[in-house]
Amino acid sequence: MTMNANELGQHAERRASHYLKARGYRIVAQNYRYLKAEVDIIAQKGQTLAIVEVKARTSVGFGNPESFVTKKKIGLLVSAADHFITSQGLDLSVRFDIISLLYQNNTWVIHHLENAFYAFDD
Repeated sequence: MTMNANELGQHAERRASHYLKARGYRIVAQNYRYLKAEVDIIAQKGQTLAIVEVKARTSVGFGNPESFVTKKKIGLLVSAADHFITSQGLDLSVRFDIISLLYQNNTWVIHHLENAFYAFDD
């Protein structure tokens, strides 16, 4: 099965959601938008809110999928997460995760990086 970049991203986000649900997370929001930012998945497990960026690739020729999360993207995610938490009046610990997916030879490989970055990293 060949996919364009948009289809790959949609499949990856669905797989990431299923992956999280199977591990006891509750999906709170998907594709949450705030200003110029979009959070792929916001999921809760216990008293922790995971802000999840999903990255998918069909090759690691230019690097692993997670290496494509830039400082600018991190800034946007932090801004959107702060807005979501404030607007919902939530009092939970927050963690920023990356779920990277590699699709090769009709097989998906999922790698979940918990605490992939911190909100106030330089």
